[in-house]
Amino acid sequence: MNNKERVSGLAICCLVLIMMMVKPVYAYIDPGTGSAIFQGVLAAIAAVAITLKLYWHKILVLLGIRKKVHIPEKQLNTKKKSASDDANINKK
Repeated sequence: MNNKERVSGLAICCLVLIMMMVKPVYAYIDPGTGSAIFQGVLAAIAAVAITLKLYWHKILVLLGIRKKVHIPEKQLNTKKKSASDDANINKK
């Protein structure tokens, strides 16, 4: 027998012994616990849904379903100037 077989045999023996020594536990779970668990599950589902919504286009591009959208530079630089920007330009 090699060491790996000995360790696995010892682990199984320990597990069986632990399972034989289990005593009943008298614990009480109130109704509020169930609603807290339910609320946590709903929050996790909402978090996953919002994350998917935010990154949906990137996920589709990664999977090759959609092509990457290229925004021309003209659209990026055509920010509407405010009156204070015009005043600052005229001062220079």
